[in-house]
Amino acid sequence: MILQIIRFSAGAVLMVCLVLLFGCATPIGVNKVSPRESYQGVNANPLNAGVFSDSARYVLNRYDLLKNFEKEPAATLAALHEKALHDDRGDILYTLAEGSYLYGSQLVNSPQEEEQKLAPDYFLLAALYSYYFVTGELSRQRLSVFDHRIRTDVDMYNFALWQAFATSDSEGLVLKAAERKLPFGSISIDLDTSQFPWKLEEFEKFLPADQYVVRGVSVRNRTAGIGLPLIAVRKNADKRASGGQAAAVTAILRVQSGLAALSAGAARAVLELYSTQDTSTVNTKDGIAVPLESDLTTPMAYMLEGSELFNLGLMSFLGREPNKIPDGLYMTEPYRPGKIPVVFVHGTASNPVWWVEMFNTLRFDPLIREKYQFWYFVYTSNKVVSLSAAELRDALRDKVAALDPHKKDPALQQIVVAGHSQGGLLTKFTAVDTRQSLVRAVTGKDLDALQMPEESKARVRHLLVLKPLPFVKKVIFLSTPHRGSFQSKDWIRNLLRRLVTLPATMVQNFMEDYDYLTDDIKKMMGGKKFFFTSADSMSPDNPLLKALADIPLAPGVQGHSIIAVNTDGDPKLGNDGVVEYSSAHLDGMASEFIVKSDHSSQLNPLAIDEVRRILVENLTAGLGSGVAH
Repeated sequence: MILQIIRFSAGAVLMVCLVLLFGCATPIGVNKVSPRESYQGVNANPLNAGVFSDSARYVLNRYDLLKNFEKEPAATLAALHEKALHDDRGDILYTLAEGSYLYGSQLVNSPQEEEQKLAPDYFLLAALYSYYFVTGELSRQRLSVFDHRIRTDVDMYNFALWQAFATSDSEGLVLKAAERKLPFGSISIDLDTSQFPWKLEEFEKFLPADQYVVRGVSVRNRTAGIGLPLIAVRKNADKRASGGQAAAVTAILRVQSGLAALSAGAARAVLELYSTQDTSTVNTKDGIAVPLESDLTTPMAYMLEGSELFNLGLMSFLGREPNKIPDGLYMTEPYRPGKIPVVFVHGTASNPVWWVEMFNTLRFDPLIREKYQFWYFVYTSNKVVSLSAAELRDALRDKVAALDPHKKDPALQQIVVAGHSQGGLLTKFTAVDTRQSLVRAVTGKDLDALQMPEESKARVRHLLVLKPLPFVKKVIFLSTPHRGSFQSKDWIRNLLRRLVTLPATMVQNFMEDYDYLTDDIKKMMGGKKFFFTSADSMSPDNPLLKALADIPLAPGVQGHSIIAVNTDGDPKLGNDGVVEYSSAHLDGMASEFIVKSDHSSQLNPLAIDEVRRILVENLTAGLGSGVAH
């Protein structure tokens, strides 16, 4: 009786203490949270919170291992691994994946170097368990499409691959055939590059795309799927230019043996590499297409980090950039037969980086990515337009001849050129038959009637007597001053002539030809023997520009205008701050799209979507015949 009273008193004291400790709250109950807090709690896992999910905690608790993991994680995982060998419930594999990932994360942060070296092995185990779980390694596993563990499991697989192959002290992952001894067995990994379009020796390193945060573009374009997105950095990559220097790649580990083979040390797997520019899915052993996880934006942004492309612009326009990127045609990826080139041509005091927003958006579209490849043209934008246009024409002609000397690739005969501002004027030079009209606009005579040295005639013929490039089939003009810019005023042009530095040979050539110019052009220059700049070329008073505007596109070439207007009222009476609508408009275009924008229309999402529409129409209309279908 006395003992019962003592026990009762002790229980009462305990209850009083609990009441005092929790106030009005009971030891078991609920607390209100916001929807965001609720979602975060329900979906907490090793990736987003560094803790076990409720699903994994349930399994650990089932075997009375929940507290053991905190004290002895390796022993707990070993015990659970043994359970999985004899218990066909798939949730054990999922819990092993979470536990291995958590323990690997702990080892990475261990102060002991020997423990840090074990981390990649546990991450590899996490990838293997994840693979076993999602592919149904255990017979009693029943996965629903609504099971949130599926996406978490695939994400763990992808991120575990990143850290499983970080086995070197140097930057980058070690992607090679290897025998990996693991805490529970071993596995032989082969490397399969049969679907990889390049030689592995061409690359200096492979970096996980997810270890970087991208800045400077509106959207980081990713596709959800299986695999580890990588930045494949080419050897001797030139940070001055991004073209083809980094490729978007995805790695997957295809496991060919089951859990028992892993424990017996007889497991096999294949590490496969894919160019996500070319491949978007992989097939399972049952022939089911599974999407690849991809990141198309980060490799581009990685190569632009510190790139000298950003230095192009005003200083290049002023001619005071001795170490600038050489003028020419660059490719954003290695040449792909069967893909139609889209060539971007930047504007005045600009650079190719201004096309990144459009390039990033267009390349994310699966159809565009499959059917097109993107190039860009770099030029010194202070030169007269006709000279820069000649350089563009020569660069295109040389590139096509070098890539396809026997004209076996029909895609290279369907080139699309898109030019912004002054770049649009250069673009038009690729697609017109000028005959003698430009020469007459400048000199008042046909070329043969001019009493000038043959060397000078050849130079003028190269610049002004043009035939359309036969492989250019579509041109897109964005904010292009076909009839000049109202900002190209006399005082601005005079000031620029004093600020701009041009190569001596260019100035000498102009001085030699000065006497052959019409009085209108001499008057435009103030009657002084100054050299011409691109600002003079884009003057509304320039007779050559007026003549070029009146020349229609050659037969077989389709043109599209995207015209920016940033003023209120009737857009046809407006301007974008640099170019009037009336200057940007051309008769005879297949389409004209007016967008509410400042002069930098190539950054506008609506203008970008219009370019996509044009490119898709190019395929469906049969202009890509033999290429698109």
